Amino acid sequence: MISFYGMLRKILAISVVFYISVIVACAQSNVKEGNNSFALYTKTKDIAKLLDARKYADAAYVLKRDSFSYRNNLLRAMVYSSLAVADPDRKQSYKKDPIDETFLALSRLNDKQLNFDNQPKIVFVKKQLSEAFLQKANQAISKGNDKEALNMYKALDSLKVGGDHEVGHNLALLYERLGQKDQAIAMYKELVGNPEKTKSAYILSLAKLYDSLGNPKDQIDILLKGREQFPKNKDILFELVNTFANAGAYDEIVPLLDDALGFEPGNVNLNYLAGYANEVVGNRVLAENFYKKVISLDANNYNGNFELGLLYLRDFLENPADISKRDSVQIYLLKANEIDPNAINALKSLALFYNKTGDFMQLERVNSKLNQISLY
Repeated sequence: MISFYGMLRKILAISVVFYISVIVACAQSNVKEGNNSFALYTKTKDIAKLLDARKYADAAYVLKRDSFSYRNNLLRAMVYSSLAVADPDRKQSYKKDPIDETFLALSRLNDKQLNFDNQPKIVFVKKQLSEAFLQKANQAISKGNDKEALNMYKALDSLKVGGDHEVGHNLALLYERLGQKDQAIAMYKELVGNPEKTKSAYILSLAKLYDSLGNPKDQIDILLKGREQFPKNKDILFELVNTFANAGAYDEIVPLLDDALGFEPGNVNLNYLAGYANEVVGNRVLAENFYKKVISLDANNYNGNFELGLLYLRDFLENPADISKRDSVQIYLLKANEIDPNAINALKSLALFYNKTGDFMQLERVNSKLNQISLY
């Protein structure tokens, strides 16, 4: 015979089981309704449907056991990741930020088989998170908060979901703006190391960083690599020419001149550089032709007139009997002196010329001008 207390315990046990069963059934029903509402949201983009889905997802999250239910967490991950995007200014009320709720839900999706079966939904969640981080990054940039933007792009990059956000480039730019040049260089090196994704802009930015650090070797190496990857890119070519010029590597410039002048045949400075580089490496005839081209493009170009006059002066000093060279020296050096009367190199060259020709009156005039300049 069952005692009164025994009967009571049995009734209570049955009641508890019944109560739990009701809660579980309700939770399952809420998950189902939540998924239905979320499906409607994905079709209509009606925020009200997303809020309904949130209501059901929260209602399904009552018991402790609910927090470990795969279906519950998958629904919450989809709902809260979507809220993170659809409510960027957080106008709704939240106990935790939707991004944090999403990561918590994702951390509880531990069944490998179920993860495999639901891979499209998990990818969707991560893409929503990436969009949310992008929104936050743009908000930070608009407020001038580069440090916060960098953190958001780091979070976005950690998701590894791909897309067209140029995450690596933006990370490199933000590192650079924050003065973290080593990190910026590492990011650009990663970008240029991928032939399918690299861009000429990455090459140029990396070259600029090396230049700012006083590292001409790496600067030249990356520009040469850029020439291989983008042989028809004008900006990389011109940057390489300028870098060689700054380093005084004129023998490296000469092979690049045809391509460079093909882009800008009427560029006065480039034609002058072509003349000077050819003169340095011993291509006298080409140098003379390029200096003449400079003057034809700009008759009052000091450098073109001076260098051509200096070229003829060397010829004249080797062969003083050459009247044509003597006349050419006067034409171009005097023109250079006319363009810039205080240019010491032109005055010294004229002094050398007049001393050789015995024109002491002109020599005195030039020396007098040099003495005046030296007094200031």
